[in-house]
Amino acid sequence: MWQETVTLSGPYHFELALDRLKLDPLHVVDLSNKTIKVPLQENTNRTVIEVKGIGNLHKPEFLIKGEGNQQLLMERISEIFGWHTDLKKIHDHFQNTDLKDLFRTHFGTPLVLDFDPFSCLLKCIIHQQLNLNFAFTLTQRFVQTFGHEQDGVWFYPEPEVVANLTVEELRELQFSRRKAEYVIGIGKLIASGKLDFHKMKQQSDEEIASELIEIRGVGPWTVQNFLMSGLGRPNLFPVADIGLQNALKKYYQLEQKPTTAEMEQMKTPWEPYLTYASLYLWRSIE
Repeated sequence: MWQETVTLSGPYHFELALDRLKLDPLHVVDLSNKTIKVPLQENTNRTVIEVKGIGNLHKPEFLIKGEGNQQLLMERISEIFGWHTDLKKIHDHFQNTDLKDLFRTHFGTPLVLDFDPFSCLLKCIIHQQLNLNFAFTLTQRFVQTFGHEQDGVWFYPEPEVVANLTVEELRELQFSRRKAEYVIGIGKLIASGKLDFHKMKQQSDEEIASELIEIRGVGPWTVQNFLMSGLGRPNLFPVADIGLQNALKKYYQLEQKPTTAEMEQMKTPWEPYLTYASLYLWRSIE
């Protein structure tokens, strides 16, 4: 067992990040102790890393405990929690836009990635066209039926396991037939090596989108959410997202949800940080 302390330049509001992560029942979050247990796959080894906030908004500091390759795992934890992102620079950018009050309310909220790209893509597929509560419930059923539990933390099933599931097995969990086919198809693509997440890290958003959009069941909404939550790309704004539409309606006190054309116009001043506009708007209604 090793442990390491990490100190960042503020702002970084770990409590608000944990509050959002706790929405997912699969996440092991302790708000009172400011900890989260992160399931990571290191080659064929599964390991659980504990991240504990021991600093504050303006002087963020973390105690990380785990087992395995310390350097590789710390690099991944830093990537997941966005520790190299300058949140002050992003905040200052939005102070010159009409989202300035929103960014003051959620000051220092980081973008936290899903714990691995495969689980992120599966989650995006499962969550399509479902209300958030049932989406989390269905994902939890899926993981707890076919995944692995270690140290009280659940790991998503490996691609090889998903590839060998049957539609009937997923239908028993209340998947639609089509969604079951999509999930199994994703598992087969990754298990066969036709979809390579490591290669994606070197590719542009456009290159990744053109590859993913060819996959059955993957549309623009799924691509954009994967780029944001799976790879941490900073400039995505999924205009088809109902949550974003509702958040904009509330923020601007509109009589009805904005149209796609209106959202395209709204978003221009928020570039190149559209992902953070999306995140903070979602936070405003969660």
